[in-house]
Amino acid sequence: MARDRRSNCPVSCTLDLLGDRWSLLLVRDMLLGKERFDDFLASQEGIATNILADRLARLTGLGLVEQQPNPDHRGRATYHLTERGVRLRKVVAAVAEWGLENIRGTKVLPDAREFLRPQVAR
Repeated sequence: MARDRRSNCPVSCTLDLLGDRWSLLLVRDMLLGKERFDDFLASQEGIATNILADRLARLTGLGLVEQQPNPDHRGRATYHLTERGVRLRKVVAAVAEWGLENIRGTKVLPDAREFLRPQVAR
């Protein structure tokens, strides 16, 4: 995998894995309790089904997400963050905090307050 890197910079390497438009939003949704394909489709950002399937497969391949059988619906799966994926909570919180402080009109999603420091969660 080292050959696929642009550099050994940790910022660059992390962006190579998670720097697309959707991956951190899916991590955010899983941190907020979403676990089914339809749950992710219902998010306000409006991800297309083909992109969602691709990103879930990619995050699974990276070891950040695991796919499990859905006990309520045979033939369907649920998606859960692995321990490694859960460690992205700080990254999601930092991105949210930066957005609140620097982008006018942004708001904390009701379920996301737990990510943020009390002085930033408004």
